[in-house]
Amino acid sequence: MRIPVIALALVGLATPTAAQTAADSAAIRATALDYIEGWYAGDAARMERALHPNLAKRIVRRLDTTVSLGDMTAEQLINATRSGYGTRTPAAEQQKDLTILDIFRNAAVVKIVARDWVDYLQIARWEEDWKIVNVLWEMKEGR
Repeated sequence: MRIPVIALALVGLATPTAAQTAADSAAIRATALDYIEGWYAGDAARMERALHPNLAKRIVRRLDTTVSLGDMTAEQLINATRSGYGTRTPAAEQQKDLTILDIFRNAAVVKIVARDWVDYLQIARWEEDWKIVNVLWEMKEGR
């Protein structure tokens, strides 16, 4: 009897066929840095290089008893970068702590702690590059 790979993975018996490499880690890190450093520098080209065109950036907003989902597209984020919103943060206050949380085959999750918020980036290998496809973010207290 053949057991599907998905069933083996569920019980912890399957092994990944594509291990993360140092080159993958470096490329994922470079993509995340293009995103956060591009934001702070107002460098729209760098931001665009980091993003998949179908990016979804979302935040859950809670006001009293109302909960809503705020979202931003790649185009909106690139335009906000181009407008220089990130350049309003003084260089001495630009926080960009980056942690690669996981890499599996063609998918990665990266956490960025910025001065005013925390981003969770979902990054995918897209053709030969790594691109941010989703971001879930949360504002820090008092921001």
